[in-house]
Amino acid sequence: MQIGMVGLGRMGANIVRRLMRNGGHDAVVYDTNPKAVAELAQEGATGAASLRELVGKLKAPRTVWVMLPAGAITETTIEELAKLLAPDDVIIDGGNTFWQDDIRRGKALAAKRLHYVDVGTSGGVWGLERGYCMMIGGDTEVVQRLDPIFATMAPGIGDIPRTPGREGRDPRAEQGYIHAGPIGAGHFVKMIHNGIEYGLMQAYAEGFDILRNAGSDSLPADHRFALDLPDIAEVWRRGSVIPSWLLDLTASALAQNHALDQYSGFVEDSGEGRWTVNAAIDEAVPAEVLTAALFARFRSRKDHTFAEKILSAMRAGFGGHKEPGKDS
Repeated sequence: MQIGMVGLGRMGANIVRRLMRNGGHDAVVYDTNPKAVAELAQEGATGAASLRELVGKLKAPRTVWVMLPAGAITETTIEELAKLLAPDDVIIDGGNTFWQDDIRRGKALAAKRLHYVDVGTSGGVWGLERGYCMMIGGDTEVVQRLDPIFATMAPGIGDIPRTPGREGRDPRAEQGYIHAGPIGAGHFVKMIHNGIEYGLMQAYAEGFDILRNAGSDSLPADHRFALDLPDIAEVWRRGSVIPSWLLDLTASALAQNHALDQYSGFVEDSGEGRWTVNAAIDEAVPAEVLTAALFARFRSRKDHTFAEKILSAMRAGFGGHKEPGKDS
């Protein structure tokens, strides 16, 4: 298939690469940074110097994937694309947009006879090789039309054992992507995914902080342990009940520098944690762990602990996120 990509940052550029390398899809790309466009053009994509040029190089019915930070830049880009596209064209928002904004946009675009699909995309900087887990919202017919794109981006079943009892269910979930529901459902599911991510990361972070402080002088001498955190992280990866990719990233970071001196412990939140807590409030669902994990990130900006360094290391590992003021 042919697809236009707007936004060639960490994930946008690698999505294009995976589509071209793994599925032979044709990509027309645009970014405000001409160097990013030129780099992908050298790899086989067709470059565009503007949104208008990008749309002009796509064949109808067109599909344009917007991979930009949530907020004003995504909003204005989609508004501009809506003026350039024609009926039956599709706009995909693959960023971390608030799901209620998706519903509003979908209605506005439908009035222009344009289709809108929201794709919660997980995979970070590793997606090029590992593939992307996708949670998709939109009309069934449109999502089915785009299936070759999603199938190429997805990680596939790989070597993960099959779940007993799934016979007869939608096979796409085993491949790493789902049609979650109508417009907004994709980003809603991704929002909860990221809220859970906050809680998992906080649990690892606090656990390793307790281990690190097991040798504190404030403890009785025979209650102190000088524990090797890199080895503990490594052994937990092998046969324990708490392995995960987050633990893999933690083990890697500790092996490289057990004190994590390269991190300050200032931990940002990207919005989804707040939206998850707000959804829990709207639904009257108790979410003590996820709320506490979010608040811990707020506190980290005033008082840093080793736990926050663990969080920073995980965020750098899966998403390339940098602490404020850090250039590398």
